[in-house]
Amino acid sequence: MKKIEIYSPFIKLDSAMKFAGTVMTGGEAKEQIQNGEVKVNGEVCLARGKKLYPGDSVIISGEEFTVSNYES
Repeated sequence: MKKIEIYSPFIKLDSAMKFAGTVMTGGEAKEQIQNGEVKVNGEVCLARGKKLYPGDSVIISGEEFTVSNYES
């Protein structure tokens, strides 16, 4: 499982997908989200602007990543 660290209180789902490297573009993220291929905390998510907070997990095409706070 991959972990992405954020500096802000939250990150939007489409941005997190790009940051994690599961997609290359926002358009690709939008398509996967609209097709119901993305699960957030175990549930299909159709909102690409969904806010993810530390502790949230995302599964896309069998790949999983979690969001955590940046630790220096």
